[in-house]
Amino acid sequence: MATTGDYLVQRLYDWGVRRVYGYPGDGINGVMGALGREREKVEFIQARHEEEAAFMACAHAKFTGTVGVCIATSGPGAIHLLNGLYDAKLDHQPVVAIVGQQATSALGADYQQEVDLISLFKDVAAHYVHMASNPTQVRHLIDRAIRIAVAERTVTCVILPNDIQEEDAVPSPDRKHGNTFTGIGFSTPEVIPRKPDLARAADLLNAGKKVAMLVGAGALGAAEEIVEVAERLGAGVAKALLGKAALPDSLPFVTGSIGLLGTKPSWDMMNDCDTLLMIGSGFPYCEFLPKEGQARGVQIDINPRMLSLRYPMEVNLQGDSRLTLRALAPLLARRKDRQWRDTIENNVAEWWQKTEARAMAGANPINPQRLFWELSPRLPDRCILTCDSGSAASWFARDLKIRTGMMASLSGGLATMCPGVPYAISAKMNYPDRPVIAMVGDGAMQMLGVNGLITISKYWKNWSNPSLVILVLNNLDLNMVTWEQRVMSGDPKFTGSQDLPQFPYARYADMLGLEGIELERPEQIGVVWSQALSAKRPVVIDAHCDPDVPPLPPHITFDQAKSFMFSLFKGDPNRAGVVRQSAKQVMSALLNKSGDR
Repeated sequence: MATTGDYLVQRLYDWGVRRVYGYPGDGINGVMGALGREREKVEFIQARHEEEAAFMACAHAKFTGTVGVCIATSGPGAIHLLNGLYDAKLDHQPVVAIVGQQATSALGADYQQEVDLISLFKDVAAHYVHMASNPTQVRHLIDRAIRIAVAERTVTCVILPNDIQEEDAVPSPDRKHGNTFTGIGFSTPEVIPRKPDLARAADLLNAGKKVAMLVGAGALGAAEEIVEVAERLGAGVAKALLGKAALPDSLPFVTGSIGLLGTKPSWDMMNDCDTLLMIGSGFPYCEFLPKEGQARGVQIDINPRMLSLRYPMEVNLQGDSRLTLRALAPLLARRKDRQWRDTIENNVAEWWQKTEARAMAGANPINPQRLFWELSPRLPDRCILTCDSGSAASWFARDLKIRTGMMASLSGGLATMCPGVPYAISAKMNYPDRPVIAMVGDGAMQMLGVNGLITISKYWKNWSNPSLVILVLNNLDLNMVTWEQRVMSGDPKFTGSQDLPQFPYARYADMLGLEGIELERPEQIGVVWSQALSAKRPVVIDAHCDPDVPPLPPHITFDQAKSFMFSLFKGDPNRAGVVRQSAKQVMSALLNKSGDR
C-alpha cells in the first residue's frame, strides 16, 4: 500500500508540480523515498545547501510564474531554508516549503533535532504553516499550502513528522464530522478596477503636464500596455530593480533604474514631475520619489496592501497591471505638447553617453562597469539574467541594456547575498534551451556560489543548450559595504571585515569539468564574452576588477560627500586608488569621452 509520502508526491504532481529543490536527511526520508519511486513524475533537484534550494524554488516561481517547492529535513535542514524563503516572501513569490520533523511520539521530549518548526516558520510562512499529526491531514495541508501560496503570492509551509510520512496513505478520509474534503486547482482571477475609479484615474493623469511612470515586477508582461499609456501621456518610464525586464532599454523614454542603483534621468524625472503613475511596484526609497505634495498620484497594484504605501496617492487601483492599463488607455487623451517627453529623451540619450564614458575609463586592472557595458550588445536573444546583491547589482541596474524577450531577476526586497548562482541554476532547469548569465561578486561567490558550481557540474549535461555563464567580480573586497562604510558612516575601509581571501574561481571551474576563463586585462573583455557565450559547457569568468571604482548614486547629497571625505581623511587604506577612480568617473561623465584619463 502507498505511504503518506507517496500520496504527498502524487498530490504535488496532480497540482502540476514537476520539480522540487532540496537536500535529504533522515527527517524527510519518507518523502525522499517516494520521490525516488516517482522520479518520472516529479524531479528532485539536489542542491548543495538548503538555502540554495530555497533560492532555486524562489527563482522557479519568478521565472515560470508557477509555484516553487523546496524540501528539507528536520532541525538544521529546515533552519537553512529560511533565508531563501524570506527572499520569496519579500518579493511576493509563491513558494511551498515541505520540511521533516521528528516522530510525533518524541515531540516535547527535547529529542535530537527537535525544533519548534511551527514557531520557526510562523513569520516567513505567516499565511499558512501547519504540521501533520495524522495521515488524513496531508491532503488538505498540501492543497491549502499550494492554493494559498499561489493566491496570496507568498510562502507557505507543511511540516511532516517522519513517522507520519511512513504510515499508510489516506487519499480520502471517512465522511464524518471532523473531516474535510479539499480539492485541486486554482485559477488566478482577472482583477480590474471599477469603471468610476478608472475614470477618476484618467482625469488625474490627463490633467498632468509632466507625468512620470514607475514600473516594477508587477508590470512584467504588460510592456505593450505600458508603452501605449506612456505614449498617450507623453510620460517617461523608470524601472524598479525587479522590473528591469518590464521594458526594453532601447526605448528612448525609458529612464532606466531608480534609487541608489538608479540613473540620473530617473532622478531628474521624479524631481521635476507633477504626476506619478506607479504600476506593480513596492519600490521602498521615498527620497527617490517626488516630494510629498509635489505630484498627484495614481497607483495600480494587484495587492491592496501595497497601495498608497510609498507615496500618498489620490487614486488607488487594485487590479492586474496589464488588464488595468488596457482598460485605462482609451480614457487617456493623447498629449500634443511633447516638451516634457523631449526633455526626458534628451536626458536618457545623454545618460547613455555618460555611462559608456564611465565604463570605458581606465582602472586597475579592470573597470567592472566595462564588463557589463561590453556584455550588452552581446546578450543572446531570450537570455535569462540573474544577479547578486552588492556592487554587481549597481552595474547590472545601470549598464546592461535589456531587450524584449529577456528575463532578469535578483533579490529585491530582502537584498540578500547569494541568490545569483542558484537563480541561474533554476533558470536552466526550467529553460534548458535558453542562455543564462549570472553576475556575482566574489563575496557571494565564496559564501554560496562556489558550492552552486558543484550543482551545475552535476546537472549541466542534461540541458539541451549548455550555455550558462557565471561572471565573478573578483576584487578581493566586500565592495558595496566598503563603499557604504565610506559614504554613509564616514568610516575608512575596515580591512578586517572587508578584505576577502584569494580563490581560484576559473581553476576551480576547470577542476569540476566546467570551463574557467581568467580575465585580467580590459582589452580581453569582448573576446572573453564571445568565447564564454559560444562555449559548449558552462563557463566561469574570473574577472579581476578594481575595487576602487565607485558605484556612484544618481545624486550625491552634501552629507554623503562629507562622509566620503572624512573617510579618506581618517586613513582609508585604498585612499589613493579611491581618489583616482572617483575623479576619473566624475571627469568621464563631464567630458562624455571614453578611454584613460
